[in-house]
Amino acid sequence: MVAKNVLVTGRPGVGKTTAVTRAVEELKKHGLRVGGFISREERKEGVRTGFVVIDLETSEETYLARVGNGTPRIGKYVVLVDELERVGVTAVKRALQNSQVVVIDEIGPMELLSQRFKEVVTEALNSGKPVIATIHVRAGESPFGRSILTRRDIVLLEVSLSNRALIYREIVRHVLEYVKHLPEGRSS
Repeated sequence: MVAKNVLVTGRPGVGKTTAVTRAVEELKKHGLRVGGFISREERKEGVRTGFVVIDLETSEETYLARVGNGTPRIGKYVVLVDELERVGVTAVKRALQNSQVVVIDEIGPMELLSQRFKEVVTEALNSGKPVIATIHVRAGESPFGRSILTRRDIVLLEVSLSNRALIYREIVRHVLEYVKHLPEGRSS
């Protein structure tokens, strides 16, 4: 059986988002419509100050988390759950309607503070569309993370320093392999 969902893991900063971004670019060259969201670090003077989520279809971006006071918190970051839901969850819902491939970057402790996020992740993974998702290296410590990692329809790829330049090709290969087995029009 060809895995429908490609999960990308690895330690923080190793290049998961870069690999997914390169895979998205390559899949678009193959004529596939790709939607969802990616995340990136926000830095000031070389110091990480937060994380931003970016809608792949509209390019809208907002803070997921930033250094500051407030709750909920993960480490030194205040997590902006409402903003994640406004941009990230909306981007995934739109991708489920309009795209052939759904991207979720990332399934991690900050994002899992949102029940709506968990619901849309489940909806995407259960859909007929291939999903590319980054998943935090410690996701298996939560019941939700374990439920994802034990699914039979996933392939788990680990990004490392030695493979990070080329692992995007593996992501693309898995998605194209799945898409070619779909009945005509099924992923559209």
